[in-house]
Amino acid sequence: MNPGILYATLAYMVWGLFPLYFRQIADVPALEVVMHRTVWSLLFVVLLLLVLKRWAWIGQVVRQPKVLGAFALSAMLLSSNWLIYVWAVQNQHVLDASLGYFILPLVNVTFAYAFLGERPRRGQWMAVGLAALGVVWLTIQTGRLPWVALALALTFGFYGLLRKVAVLGALEGLTLETMMLTPFALAYLVYGVTQGDSVLLQGDASAVGWLAIAGPLTAIPLLLFAAGARRIPMTTLGILQYVSPSILFLLSVLVFKEPLQLPRLIGFALIWGALVVYSLEGLVNSRRVRMVQAVQAG
Repeated sequence: MNPGILYATLAYMVWGLFPLYFRQIADVPALEVVMHRTVWSLLFVVLLLLVLKRWAWIGQVVRQPKVLGAFALSAMLLSSNWLIYVWAVQNQHVLDASLGYFILPLVNVTFAYAFLGERPRRGQWMAVGLAALGVVWLTIQTGRLPWVALALALTFGFYGLLRKVAVLGALEGLTLETMMLTPFALAYLVYGVTQGDSVLLQGDASAVGWLAIAGPLTAIPLLLFAAGARRIPMTTLGILQYVSPSILFLLSVLVFKEPLQLPRLIGFALIWGALVVYSLEGLVNSRRVRMVQAVQAG
C-alpha cells in the first residue's frame, strides 16, 4: 500500500471519531473547549517545532503584513469551525456535522471557480447542482436551512481556500494561527478563573487531562493529512475525504441515536448521489489524463 493512503486514511478516521472525544468533555461549554483547544494545540506544535528545529519561517513571516493578515483571517475561520463543530456534537447535531463535511468537496469546487479562476468540468457542475438540490430539499422538509452543515462547510471551505494559497506548511500554519488566537483564549480562560466558573477550578484532574489531549488530537491528524497529501494523487485524496463524514454519519445514527426520518434520508441520498457523480467524474478524468500523458511520452 502507498503509505500516503494510510496517512490520509488515519487522519480522516481521527477527524471522524472526534465526537467520541468531545462527548468526554460535554459538560464544558463549547467556547471554553475551543479556548482550551487553542492553547493546548499551541503548546504541542511549539514542542514539535523545538524538536524539529523549524523556526526560520517566523522571521520571514513577521516582515510580510499580507501573510499575517491572511493567517489572521484563516485563524478566525478555523476557530469558528471548531466552535460550530463542538457545539453541534454537544447539542445532538452530529448528523448535521456529517452533512456539512459531505457537502465540503462540492463547496471547494464552487470556491475554486469563484476565487481561483478554475473551470469545473461538466460532471463537477452536475455534482454541485445535485448537492444544491439536496440542500433545497432539506430546507423545504425542515422549514429552515441546514445551517450547522452549511456553516461547517463554508467556514472550512474558506479556510481551505486560504491555506491552499498560503506560504506555510501544515505545522507552521497551525502554529501561526494558534499563536494569533492564544492571547484571546488566555484572556477568556483567565476571566473564567476570576469569575469562579472555569473548568480549571471546578473540574477534576480528569477533565483538565481530557482538555489537554486536544493539543495532539488537533495537530497529529493535520500532520498525517499533510504527509498523505504529498504522496498520493488529488483524486485519491478526494475519495478518501469521505471517510470522515461517513464515520460521523454512523456515529450519529448508531451511537448517539439521532433521528433520521425518511425525508431527511432523501436529502442525504441526493448529496451522496452528487458525491458519486463527483468521484466517478474525477476517476474518469484522471484516467484520461494518464492516457494522454502516456501517448505523449511514447
